[in-house]
Amino acid sequence: MSRWDDEYKSRLRSIDEAIRCIGSGFDVVVGQCASEPQGTMARLHTLAPAVRDVRVFSVLTLKPYDFYMKPEMKGHFELASWFHAPGSRAALKAGAGTVTFVPNMLHRAATDRLHARPPEVFIGTCTPPDRNGFVSLSLGITYEKDILEHARFVILEVNPRLPRTFGDTHVHVTQATYFVEHDQEVPSLPAPQPGPVDLLIGGHVAGLVEDGSTIQLGIGGIPNAAALALRDKKDLGVHTEMFVDSMMELYEAGVITNRRKALRKDKFVATFAMGSRRLYDWLDDNVAVDFQRGRWVNDPAVVAQNSRMVSINTCLMVDFTGQVASESIGSSQYSGTGGQSDTAQGAVAGFDGLGKSIIACYATAKDGAVSTIVPTLPEGSAVTLHRSFVDHVVTEHGVARLRGRTVRERSMELINIAAPEFREELKAQARRLGYI
Repeated sequence: MSRWDDEYKSRLRSIDEAIRCIGSGFDVVVGQCASEPQGTMARLHTLAPAVRDVRVFSVLTLKPYDFYMKPEMKGHFELASWFHAPGSRAALKAGAGTVTFVPNMLHRAATDRLHARPPEVFIGTCTPPDRNGFVSLSLGITYEKDILEHARFVILEVNPRLPRTFGDTHVHVTQATYFVEHDQEVPSLPAPQPGPVDLLIGGHVAGLVEDGSTIQLGIGGIPNAAALALRDKKDLGVHTEMFVDSMMELYEAGVITNRRKALRKDKFVATFAMGSRRLYDWLDDNVAVDFQRGRWVNDPAVVAQNSRMVSINTCLMVDFTGQVASESIGSSQYSGTGGQSDTAQGAVAGFDGLGKSIIACYATAKDGAVSTIVPTLPEGSAVTLHRSFVDHVVTEHGVARLRGRTVRERSMELINIAAPEFREELKAQARRLGYI
């Protein structure tokens, strides 16, 4: 028996007992994605008779929890989302008045929140403690550890199915106010199978990646297709906010070695992971993967220290001047900024002058009815990536190289990768705007 067992047991509570520390007017920050404390979040609504004006800050909330989905929660709880998911979008559309959005860049999510107002409560997930009294925050420290260190109350949901990971993930039992035990399957996100258009885009993306590059890659049909197309590359490295299955698979295929990295050589660097159960088992006790805080991993100045850094992200639409909209459709917030701006800026500022930023998107939306290459962004659109930082834009029709180009050059580059059926009209609109 560890000498810390008694310390752990003294802090052990039921979920309902632990959340009684939440009072009216409190700000609560919860872990994101696979680190989401689902057992605890599913019980927050039970506090409604006793509290008002509680804000819960979250990223990509995985379930439609009662505390923000039920209209009667208005005035009691509000979900403050850094990145919308289907549940928060549905609540917004229904006009429940229980959801709001927090503009941010990923590397500043924690520091900006602490600047605005340190939260009273942090709720996260962790592994059981080891013999030295340390738990692992496991699959995510994007903002979690920074917030944990400043919160008045810390509730950690202990799940024995979480992998024990390395890096800055460890927290001593004495740093938690309460532990609650909740054994459940770890939230997973199976990789979607790329379709024919994804594979075309992935091929164009892979054509821009040289051997020995350090890559940042997300999840979805396009990133998965890009990963498939990278299988002929050699000695790639990884410095990414999100660790996904395709990175594990490329490592097993000998494509990713991390040997030629300039920063954290021989190590994967990530700030959170989400994927399959197989990925979580692979991450368990794996010294090759170094999890660090988002404020460091995604800091553009840190990203720029990588050799041949390639940032690969997706978007919703791009206008003729190069403004990238990735998170909203007009004034309707769809997702969030995430780390796109962070990694894109860092890549193009790479210390060796060899970095690249790639923004990929389908040439059309709404089953081919509209072009995603547009003269101007719709009114109210959030510009996720400023046009001054845009480098390469890729669709299934090719690659537009925008870095350092004039508006006239940019307009023609983008029109040339638009869907053919829209090109003549796009040219006419560019002329009316005086761009070409």
